[in-house]
Amino acid sequence: MKLYITYGTVDFLANLLKKHPDKNLRLLSNNQTAALLHETKDTSIFNSPMKYDVLHSTGKLSNGFYAVFNNIPVTFEGRPLYEKKFIDRALLIEKQAGISAIRVLRPIKGDTYVMLTFWKNEQFFTAWHESIAGIEQQSTFPRPSYLTKYTSVEDESN
Repeated sequence: MKLYITYGTVDFLANLLKKHPDKNLRLLSNNQTAALLHETKDTSIFNSPMKYDVLHSTGKLSNGFYAVFNNIPVTFEGRPLYEKKFIDRALLIEKQAGISAIRVLRPIKGDTYVMLTFWKNEQFFTAWHESIAGIEQQSTFPRPSYLTKYTSVEDESN
């Protein structure tokens, strides 16, 4: 399975979403940008997406209102270790209150993996995130990881 991500304005991406009602798409936004996710076994409908292999998947992209992208740069040498540890971590996160979906994503190009989690709301994510504060970072990371947070853009035509 692949996950493709493209970025733009909410209006532009919402129009793209409406043109493809048969595709597994999810529109997200924050105060800086919007992201449209496309999960498929086929090629993407996007012209120039970020491309990822899905290493682990739980739940549907349509679940959850609050999405968190944990962007984690990983050295080439650290890939096998990272992939095992983050799949193990995903299995633990699946048991957390408020979790709706998880994707562990390996970049097709580049070195930044993504642990994508969908939560019922921001409070569930915050409670979990505060509970893991202080956990040691992996030495396989060439630079610090960072979080990007989004909320779901609901289809107003329903």
